[in-house]
Amino acid sequence: MNLIPATGSGYAYPAKPASDSMDGILEDLRRTHKEPAGAERVLILGAGPVGLEPAGEIKEVCFALRKGSTLSASDVVFGFGAHSTIDDIPELLRMVQQAERDGLDVFSLSDHPYLGARLDAYAALGFILGRTRHIAGFANVTNLPTRPAPMLARTVTSLSALSGGRVVLGMGAGGLWDRIADMGVPRQTPGDAVDAFEEAIVLIKKLSGGGPPVTHRGRHYQVNRIEPAPVAAVPVWTGSNGPRSLAATGRVADGWIPGHAADWLSERYRTSRPVIDEAAASAGRDPGEIRTVFNFPGRVTDRPLSATRDHDGRWIGGSVGQWVEELTGAVLEHGASGFVLFSADHGVSDLTTLARWAQEIVPSVREAIAK
Repeated sequence: MNLIPATGSGYAYPAKPASDSMDGILEDLRRTHKEPAGAERVLILGAGPVGLEPAGEIKEVCFALRKGSTLSASDVVFGFGAHSTIDDIPELLRMVQQAERDGLDVFSLSDHPYLGARLDAYAALGFILGRTRHIAGFANVTNLPTRPAPMLARTVTSLSALSGGRVVLGMGAGGLWDRIADMGVPRQTPGDAVDAFEEAIVLIKKLSGGGPPVTHRGRHYQVNRIEPAPVAAVPVWTGSNGPRSLAATGRVADGWIPGHAADWLSERYRTSRPVIDEAAASAGRDPGEIRTVFNFPGRVTDRPLSATRDHDGRWIGGSVGQWVEELTGAVLEHGASGFVLFSADHGVSDLTTLARWAQEIVPSVREAIAK
C-alpha cells in the first residue's frame, strides 16, 4: 500500500512541489510517477482539488505502465488489412466496426505518405482507436525514413495510453526510396537503412516505460536528456526481408511479418526464420518470444478447391474447412502466431469475406488450437 496525504496546500510533495526551481519540480513529478508504480494499491487522503490532481496523475501513469499491450505474447492473433484511401473512409470505418463486433484482434493500415490519395496511417489509427474499445491497430509497416524515431516513439506511446494498450508498432527499413526521396528525405544505402531501422527500435523502446531522461548518441539518431513516456513499450513487429534486417529483428523486435505474402510452407519462411532465431539466441533472447504474423491473401469459397496453392506454392484460399485445416497446422506445426487477412489480389477484403473470416474461420481455428 502506498499512502499519500493530500489534505491541504500546506502539505509537501506530492500535494505541492517540494522545490521552487523548474528542475526540482520536474524531479518531484518524476517521483510522483515512479513511487506508486510498484504498489498494489494507492490510497490518497484528500478529496479536494489538491488530492484529485495527484490521484488523476497516478491513475493514468500506473494504469499505462501496467497495462502494456492488449496483445499477449502467447496469443495467436487474427486481423485484417483495411482500406486506407481517402475515398474509402466510410468502408474503412464499417469494416473495423464489424471486425470488432466479430472479435478480431487487430486491423492494419498501409503507410505510404508520398501518395496523396492515402490516409496518413497514424492519423487514421488514432481516429479509429478512439471509435473502438477492443481491437488493436498498427501500420503494416511504418515508413520509418519519413517518421523520425523520437517522434515515432511519442506517437505510439501516446496512442497506447489513449487506447489502453491497443497499438502495435509495425516497422520497416523503408522501401520505394525514389518516392521517399521525393518527400525530401535523404536517400540511404540499404545497409544504412537497416542500421537506422535497428537503432530506431532500440531508441523507441528507451523512450518508453518511464525512468530517467535518455541521452542517445547513435549513428542515425541523437537525443539529449529526453524523458521517456511513462507508458509501457508497445510490441514491435517488423517487415524484415534481408539477412541483416532479419538479424536485427531477432536482436530487438517482438514479431516478424514475412514479406511478399510468404506463408509457413514457403522457401522464404524456411530460410528466413532461422536467421531471426539465431540472432535472438546470440543476443540472449528466447527466439520463441518473437512471434510470426503472416499477411495472408486468399479467397473464401463455398466449396473446397482442388488445390489451396498455385503452381508457385502460394496460398490462394479455399473453403472454410480448408482454411481452418491449414491455419491450425500453421500454428501447431510451424509456430505461426498471427494472421492478417488480405484479399486474393493482395488488396483489402470486402465485408462479406471479412465476415466469413471472422465468424466462421477464426473461431474454428481458435477452438482447434485450444484443444
